[in-house]
Amino acid sequence: MFYLILIILLVVLVVGPSYWVKHIMEKYSQPDDRYSGTGAQLARILLDQANLQQVRVETTELGDHYDPLEKVVRLTPDKFNGRSLTAITVAAHEVGHALQDRDGYLPLKMRTRLVQLAAPVEKLGAGILMLVPLVVALVRAPLAGALFLAGGLLTLGTSTLVHLLTLPMEMNASFVRALPLLEQGNYLKQGDAPHARRLLKAAAWTYVSASLMTLLNIARWWAIIRR
Repeated sequence: MFYLILIILLVVLVVGPSYWVKHIMEKYSQPDDRYSGTGAQLARILLDQANLQQVRVETTELGDHYDPLEKVVRLTPDKFNGRSLTAITVAAHEVGHALQDRDGYLPLKMRTRLVQLAAPVEKLGAGILMLVPLVVALVRAPLAGALFLAGGLLTLGTSTLVHLLTLPMEMNASFVRALPLLEQGNYLKQGDAPHARRLLKAAAWTYVSASLMTLLNIARWWAIIRR
């Protein structure tokens, strides 16, 4: 019974934030014509006002984000073309990251570097995990397998660490950058400010949610290796 309760708590802790973020984003995606301009149009306006004409606004299927290397704000089609409160707010959040980049915001610089390092390391970790059964079978040394397993789990966990370390940066983009832009520019309709705050909090927690989901991937590998 104890282990069942523990498993349920772990599932809630891992899946809960992801579900909450998705719920908030979807909730304020309707009505989809609440604003006269699209998320992409607002992003362009905010960037121009910040003298960031060199930063492009593009559509993507890989999730809303700002690319500090390419100097691009990328929005998914529903945000890029959408006119909902979600589209407007998420666009402002990503512009917030562009402002951080302009101002030389140290946490953004650190995260950019960490992401560059984490991507190849994570791939290496997955490769190591796939080799664990083969190594154990060839050398018949449990220690060798344990070393490969430990290395693989640690490298897979790098993305989790990166995401968790970026929460302060995300909160800064939401509440120090994006929210003042929306409020001072009077871009929000009357009564939308409290809802925009919830959306900005959800946008900031997106990466934390992703990091927790990564823990499930590590657990899955662990279960495979133990078979």
